[in-house]
Amino acid sequence: MDRARLVAHASKWFSQDNQRDLHSRSPSRLRITKDSANLVVMNDTIKTILSRRSVSRLSDPAPSSNELDIILKAASSAPDHGSLRPFRFVVFQGEQKTRFAKVLVEALQNRASSKGSTPTEGQLRKENAKFERAPVIIAVAAKIDPYSKILEIEQLLSAAAAVENLLLAAKSLNYGSMWRTGEATYDSYVKKAIGLEENDHIVAWVYLGTDSSMQNEPRDPSVADLVTYWTENT
Repeated sequence: MDRARLVAHASKWFSQDNQRDLHSRSPSRLRITKDSANLVVMNDTIKTILSRRSVSRLSDPAPSSNELDIILKAASSAPDHGSLRPFRFVVFQGEQKTRFAKVLVEALQNRASSKGSTPTEGQLRKENAKFERAPVIIAVAAKIDPYSKILEIEQLLSAAAAVENLLLAAKSLNYGSMWRTGEATYDSYVKKAIGLEENDHIVAWVYLGTDSSMQNEPRDPSVADLVTYWTENT
C-alpha cells in the first residue's frame, strides 16, 4: 500500500463516524513461516516493530500535516494509568527550528556559565546545528500532576510509551526517526521555553523525516540472555 493510501486509510480509521471493533479485524497480510515445530505468524505490526531503526540523519520529505496528526493520535494512545493523559507534544518545523536553536545555544551558555566556563565556538556551532538533522522535530514531555494518586514515575513512563508509539507510527508510514535526549533535555531554561513547569520532564526529542538508508528488513534479535521464566528455584 503506498503512502497516500496508508494516510487515507488511517484517517478513516480515526474518524468518529467510522469506529470499528479492533477485535473483529483479521491481521492484514499474514505471513506464516515454520520455525521448528511452531507456527510463527508475522503480520504488518510485528514487521514494523522489528524493522524500526534509529536514524541519525533524516531528510525531506517530512510527514505531511495529515500524517503528523495520525502519528500524534497513535502516540497519545499509549498506556495511561488513571487516564491522566500526561504526554505533551511540541512540534518544530521550518523557521521555528532555527528560532528554537537559539534557545538551545542560550541554555548551553547558561549551563557553562554556572560552572564558571565558556562554550567553545565548536560547541556553540554544534548546538546551533542540532535541529538541522531532520525536517521535523517533536519534543515529547510528561506533564506531571503532583496531586494525582498516580505516581510520578508512572506518568513519566506513560510519556515514554507515547514516544515508542510515535516512532512505530512514523515507521508504519515509511518515515525514519531518532529518539534523542542530551543535556538540554533536563535544562529548566529549555523546559520553560516549551511551556513546561520545573517538575515536568522532557522525555525525548523525536527527529522525523525520510530515511535514505533503506534498512527495512525486520531484525531477528536474540532474547535468550534477556528472558527468565520464573520458577520457585529461580
